[in-house]
Amino acid sequence: MTWPDEAVADGTATTLAHPSRIALFETIRADRTGPVATRLLRLAHADTPFVRREALGLLHGLARERPWPEAVNAAVARLSDPDEEVRRQAACLFGYLGQPGLVLAALGELSDPVVRTILARALGPTAAHLTDADLASVRFLAHLETLRAAPPTRWRSLDAALLDDVREAAHHLEDIGHIWGQALYGLRREHDTYALVARLLADPATRDIGADLAREACHDWRVAPVRLLPLLVQHRGQRVTPALGMALTTASISEAAMRTHGVLLAEVPFTPSPRARRIPSTATAYDSAAAAALLAAKPVGIARLAHASEIFEALLDAGPLTFRQAAQLYNLTYLRPGRSQAECAPLWLRHAGPSALSRLLSLMTPHLADYAVGAYYLAGLARMGGHARPALPAVTALIDRRTRIPVNDSTRDAEMRLDESLLAAAVSTRRAILADAVPPPPPAPPSPP
Repeated sequence: MTWPDEAVADGTATTLAHPSRIALFETIRADRTGPVATRLLRLAHADTPFVRREALGLLHGLARERPWPEAVNAAVARLSDPDEEVRRQAACLFGYLGQPGLVLAALGELSDPVVRTILARALGPTAAHLTDADLASVRFLAHLETLRAAPPTRWRSLDAALLDDVREAAHHLEDIGHIWGQALYGLRREHDTYALVARLLADPATRDIGADLAREACHDWRVAPVRLLPLLVQHRGQRVTPALGMALTTASISEAAMRTHGVLLAEVPFTPSPRARRIPSTATAYDSAAAAALLAAKPVGIARLAHASEIFEALLDAGPLTFRQAAQLYNLTYLRPGRSQAECAPLWLRHAGPSALSRLLSLMTPHLADYAVGAYYLAGLARMGGHARPALPAVTALIDRRTRIPVNDSTRDAEMRLDESLLAAAVSTRRAILADAVPPPPPAPPSPP
């Protein structure tokens, strides 16, 4: 049997959606003791480092799906491999999928700092027992895990312990700012994060770590770019290092930071964040006859409709909707959450009148923070103007958040841009609602004497 060897050696076994990879995974899933599985386990000990690395990566993926002790044993045998990348792969497989007690024992017996660091990180909360380790990166991870569960009375002492080890620990923890920021964010220690960034930036030996932590803070906290951008500029030193450059790029995503401190960046060499791409308007003009003809060709139970705003506005401008058109607008508004609902809600309010307002707002406000459609719902509220005043608390809550809105995009910078975009839309919506306040009813005439 040679095809598993060939697939691993030429990289096709680790190429997503490649037939070789699919065949390998399906065969081993069906029989963990069969010849293909046995062959992959042997390839973890091949003569070529590349093959060993690829095999261990495949074993890790398969062992994550279902326990596979033989894969873990293959990783243990490679913890002292001559190739560093093989050792890393083996440590990841063993650390995350091996028995914690065995991982702890191995961590105490091995000398390679890279392997020990990976094993300690894989242990998660169990690593909190390793605060007396002789390796700074392991101690740092141990204190960080301790911090995650510590009461506030212990925070200062643990901060000091982390600061003592951070410079040396960074040699083996490349994303130290990221994991430290995660722990601080989990404890909601926003202002303590800024203080730690300032301290790290002030020391040239830890400046890049401070920049990484600052970047993490900008991803987590809305005010962070405003607070930290001046510090990043002040401590840039004789040159802007890659870490500082990335932190400045991330901070520049914030509209508030650029309004407040943009002038500071005029003489600083860095790559500014690209501004949000403006989507060109695709609005189409309709007259009432064209709009009516288009709707006549659509079913009554329609749930989505391109250019719904323009179509129904043309009809409403011309006069009342027909019963069928009203039913279509009702379905677009109420059948399914999403862009069509957000765009049609103001039109239904215009058609049905204030009696529909409460129900419409109850449909709209839960979606304001949805990064996929929130901007459409905010635009819908803005079009309602003063009628949407009851939704102001929900809009204001979106604006007043200190943390970023949880979103899912390709990078953390891109996720930050989405939050900034929603924030800007919420501010614009609140302004539109307040500027178009519905006048109160006239006061009752005075009673006759």
